[in-house]
Amino acid sequence: MRTFKSLGLCLILCAFGPVSAAQSQTEDADRIIMTAVQPSPLQSNLQRLTDEIGGRVPGTPAMQRAVEWGVEAFKAAGADSVHTEAFTIPNSWAEGATEMIVSATDTELNQGESPLKIEFRVRCVSIAWAPVLAAVTHVPVADVGKGTPADFAKAGDISGKILLVHTVVLKTWADLFDEYSNAPPIIDAAVKGRAIAVAFLATREHDVLYRHTNSVQGEIDRIPQVVVAREDGERVARLIAAGHPVWADLSIPNRIGGPIQTANVVAEIKGSEKPDEFVILGAHLDSWELGTGALDNGCNAALVIDALRAIKASGLKPRRSIRFILFSGEEEGLLGSRAYARSHRPELDNAAGVVIWDSGTGKTTGFADGGRNDLLDSARKLIAPLRPFGLTKMENDMESGTDHFDFMLEGVPTFVADQDEANYMVNYHAVSDTYDKVDFDQLKKDVAEAAEFSFALANLPEKIGPRYTRAQIEQSIHDTNGEQVLKSAGVWEDWQNGRLGREK
Repeated sequence: MRTFKSLGLCLILCAFGPVSAAQSQTEDADRIIMTAVQPSPLQSNLQRLTDEIGGRVPGTPAMQRAVEWGVEAFKAAGADSVHTEAFTIPNSWAEGATEMIVSATDTELNQGESPLKIEFRVRCVSIAWAPVLAAVTHVPVADVGKGTPADFAKAGDISGKILLVHTVVLKTWADLFDEYSNAPPIIDAAVKGRAIAVAFLATREHDVLYRHTNSVQGEIDRIPQVVVAREDGERVARLIAAGHPVWADLSIPNRIGGPIQTANVVAEIKGSEKPDEFVILGAHLDSWELGTGALDNGCNAALVIDALRAIKASGLKPRRSIRFILFSGEEEGLLGSRAYARSHRPELDNAAGVVIWDSGTGKTTGFADGGRNDLLDSARKLIAPLRPFGLTKMENDMESGTDHFDFMLEGVPTFVADQDEANYMVNYHAVSDTYDKVDFDQLKKDVAEAAEFSFALANLPEKIGPRYTRAQIEQSIHDTNGEQVLKSAGVWEDWQNGRLGREK
């Protein structure tokens, strides 16, 4: 285990002669790490955000209070400046009193027996940004398996039916990505087949419900959808498999409105030598509202604020500016980071890196570098001081699903923290995503990692790499199977048509 006693040695060496660049970097890293792991308002900040403000959907009073929380917390942490940047989301959305009651009859009766009627309430919630379904009654339910083309062919005519879709229990990052990527073709088939609604089995057990959206840019989706408690959905599936005709009464009275404004919160430490060049350290501030958004992503919003505090408290000044950004509208399709990247496009040539945390408090093992082979060697040197925390990997991957995405497609060097699953999956977007699930010992380590890496990027003599041209981004997409990443994110056509990403 590496200790931080080297800081004292570096200070002694400084007194007796010049220090090499490597020695200076070690001294800076040690000082920032030592400061970051000291007691701080991290826990009380997060408790206020989660317990007092709660779930944070853009356009709600809770989201506005969260923006105000971010401004005040950044100021208290010592930011040189703090401001908000507003942007527009296409639609407002809130769930009404979603209700589903299932009924079935026993078709195998002995002579003289009365029909057995089975009826029970299904626990369910609407998928976010799904349309309203006015109350319908006695609608047949069709089991379409996992929603593959073969499953739909086997189900036959789905017109006028509610479709029950099977899922796997969520355990790994791959399972989570599959849950999102499997939904669009199922929705396509449901719309084409004129189904009334889609009911996805929850990927969590023990009646845990959660909020997802299959909208990709804040638009209202094409068909009503619900997530049903796994145990209830499996009961329905068994009844159908046993030959019982099954019907449902379903009401999804969502409240949908026109465009709404929300805001990103931006704080800054001004660079000492190259203030117009900048590194971004970011996380998203918004969350779904069934829980209180602790693991996704309140803990990392608090991390960004605490990283600013650590850098300021260390007394060190980076060569470049560091912008600490709490993005809004991430859950509705990365809308806040997209708005920021587009509005700041004229200055993105000066961007020296974007660092994002968005995966709870599982141990950080490394970073994905957005498919930039040219960054690997330099980036691996910058994370060397973080080996004692177990952060050792720099992967040449393109990823989607968090707030680096539009910066990556604008050619800016990006780094997304890769983390162990820990307790993230079972609580993801769920009623159980609450303050008590946060591992604060690990979160303090993540603060140290975020502060050190962001400072190191900002303090390099030259930027870690140039902004890529569109042609270079295209090559990275080709080299890293990025086409599938963009297709899974539902934006491949927007990239091809030039509506997304760098223009030239």
